[in-house]
Amino acid sequence: MSEPADAPDPALAPPLARYAGAEPPAPIWFRDAVDAPHERHRTAVEGANIEWLAWGQRGKPGLLLLHGNGAHADWWRFIAPFFAATHRVAAPSWSGMGGSDHRPRYTIKLFIQEMRAIAAEAGLADAGPYSVVGHSFGGFPMMAMASRFGAELERAIILDTPFDPQQRRRPRGAGGDARPHRVYPTMADALARFRWAPPQPTTHDFIADFIARHSLKETQGGFTWKFDPFLWSEFEAQDGTDLLKLPKCPVALMWGEQSALVTQGLVADMAARMPPGSKFVPIPEAYHHVMADQPLALVAGLRGLLA
Repeated sequence: MSEPADAPDPALAPPLARYAGAEPPAPIWFRDAVDAPHERHRTAVEGANIEWLAWGQRGKPGLLLLHGNGAHADWWRFIAPFFAATHRVAAPSWSGMGGSDHRPRYTIKLFIQEMRAIAAEAGLADAGPYSVVGHSFGGFPMMAMASRFGAELERAIILDTPFDPQQRRRPRGAGGDARPHRVYPTMADALARFRWAPPQPTTHDFIADFIARHSLKETQGGFTWKFDPFLWSEFEAQDGTDLLKLPKCPVALMWGEQSALVTQGLVADMAARMPPGSKFVPIPEAYHHVMADQPLALVAGLRGLLA
């Protein structure tokens, strides 16, 4: 049966409002993953304390997991434990996001320094070159690092990062409409406002709830979002170099087949610009936020690439 013409788009509806602050039921695999033993640290990098999580034993092959714009290290809490038996895994929160400090300005160079500092602090290179997965925005500094310090990496895995041909970046000062985050009186009020960016359907309410709760912090008057609302107004764009042509390590591309950002046309364009021998892994029924849409399929795909 078709919906009325004026029916709201389910991709735009806040997925958690109907729970009124209660946690949606979650399967055992998810609870086991987020409750798995892990470390939480903060490391100073160029004047900002960077939050990072870690799983697994030092001395095993390294795996660095990089989140996207406005996200945080806890986006990987239900993915990373699946690799802890075989890898030393670390996931930082970029400066200006998650539990990391905000900066007066942000650059790709600073994000590369954060990656290398956390990889060193977590011991990811103890067993030799380590692998990196960069989701969405995280793919840009990852590929910039692969072009400059690729000898340190075993492989770089792009996860639904839209490398368009013009390498468009938002220049510093472009976020002229930036403003402080709204403060919500209760956690339930804040959770009810959570939405995906870009908009997409919610595949698992329990994952949306986990991500949203860890995206909020308590402040005077209630709760607000952790990420720096002025990050993009203070971001210094790099030049237009095509990062896909420059990596000094093997590269793979993974994407959600329903992604609004990495479309089939863009996949074809990216494939034509990536080094010969690059690997390509589509994730069926996944949108842009692949780990939230098809987490176990993502784990299976990454295991194949890391084997």
